[in-house]
Amino acid sequence: MNDNFKCIYKILKTLEKAMDYSEYDFDIISYKSLNISEERWKCYIEMLFDNGYVKGVSIREYPIDNEKLVDISNMRITLKGLEYLSENHIMQRMYNVARGIKEFI
Repeated sequence: MNDNFKCIYKILKTLEKAMDYSEYDFDIISYKSLNISEERWKCYIEMLFDNGYVKGVSIREYPIDNEKLVDISNMRITLKGLEYLSENHIMQRMYNVARGIKEFI
């Protein structure tokens, strides 16, 4: 299974769980926690935002130094993001298996 979709699934699943809290620690879905490069993480967040799976993301690009700043402090999952999670049964099963293995180890 593609690691790209595992990370995207984990981001969305975490945001779905965050709906139960008024405040949430987004470090769980940081590039360090996902064990990916910061640039790849920024691409994931931008794709999720551009495709309507999340809202509340602030992306600022600075063309002079090619810097892109991504602020997810207000990020929330959308209905489209929730639909993705519910429709993606294969990823859901893989996520549960991976979580079970992680807890076992």
